Amino acid sequence: MSEGDPIVRIAARGDGLTAGGKHVAGGVPGDVLLPDGSLQFGPHHADPPCRHFGKCGGCQLQHADETAWREFVTRRVLDAADGQDISPGEVLETYCSPPGTRRRATLHGVPGKGAALGFREEKSHKIVDLRECPVLLPQLAALVGPLRKLLSAFRQRGSIDCHLAVADQGIVCEFAKLEVEGLQAIERLQDFAREHGLARLSVDQGFGPELHWEPEPVTVSFNGVAVRMPHKAFLQPTLDGEAQLVTDVASFLSGAGTIADLFAGLGTFTFGLMEGRKLLAVEGARDAHAACLTAARSSGLEVAGLHRDLFRNPLTSEECSRFDAVVLDPPRAGAREQVAQLAGSSVGRIAYVSCNPSSWARDARTLVDAGYRLTKLRPVGQFRWSTHVELTSLFER
Repeated sequence: MSEGDPIVRIAARGDGLTAGGKHVAGGVPGDVLLPDGSLQFGPHHADPPCRHFGKCGGCQLQHADETAWREFVTRRVLDAADGQDISPGEVLETYCSPPGTRRRATLHGVPGKGAALGFREEKSHKIVDLRECPVLLPQLAALVGPLRKLLSAFRQRGSIDCHLAVADQGIVCEFAKLEVEGLQAIERLQDFAREHGLARLSVDQGFGPELHWEPEPVTVSFNGVAVRMPHKAFLQPTLDGEAQLVTDVASFLSGAGTIADLFAGLGTFTFGLMEGRKLLAVEGARDAHAACLTAARSSGLEVAGLHRDLFRNPLTSEECSRFDAVVLDPPRAGAREQVAQLAGSSVGRIAYVSCNPSSWARDARTLVDAGYRLTKLRPVGQFRWSTHVELTSLFER
């Protein structure tokens, strides 16, 4: 090996970190930073599978092979715990979603002549005009070209957003900031939706979503329960990743008779935990909460529901203590206020699912200080080749 400074790990933002403490763009463990500033590639340096890599901000780690990327996902979670002096009782095998499985994405576009549609460049508003995407489900990637052609027929200044997701009935396409004026523009959208067999097409011009196409009510299913899908509803990024999260939570809370599902959303965990249990689904977003409870009633399931903003008005310690276990799946900011109440409760088990190791570690410290033990921890990488990392965890009294 040539003399130089070896890359020992991938830092949180995706750059390589040398043994000497230098950050190197494009470096992975096994590479060597040479004295002239160039990189000598090692055994874990891979050829990026996408022509847009390096410009597109959707992926940061396509140059890392499976071993290096999986190790990055693992270390992001374990380092977050270690930073709070927390040692998990058991670290479960890291789960990573394979390529071509992402079922939702928000693309950005420029309408008119020379229309473009894709993800933005890293730290930029400039749009990378996607010609391929090995991360998305094939049916979503295949729709990018036709959508670009559709946008070329619209004349307006400024960019638009295009939220895509796969529901039970097919692809949902929701535009934001697209200016739709006149019958011809409306018919153009409807013809596009019909031709490509979309499940839904809507446009939000700043006054809320306007529905232009939905042949039948759009649903998304959890454990066989079809839930009406609101506009811009939150879904786990991959179906396989969602299955792993639900499997973990069900395993963590095995035997619990009463469970509170906090930040329940459409019922991802609610319906996965129903069998043989009494369950309370708590959610602050009114449309998601209503969809979850309506689906439960329609399916003959007994789910108690509570519409509540858990940031401003968390369940109190006394309320939490009424349950055998709690599921916690908050947004990226974590659940500081709710965790403070859980810390003062007597609830026996807490299954905490997080999409941000940093906020999770902060909350975990609060629980550990209150007498909980982190007994299980699994790193999860649903965002393929991205620095965005998730996890499942179990805290026990």
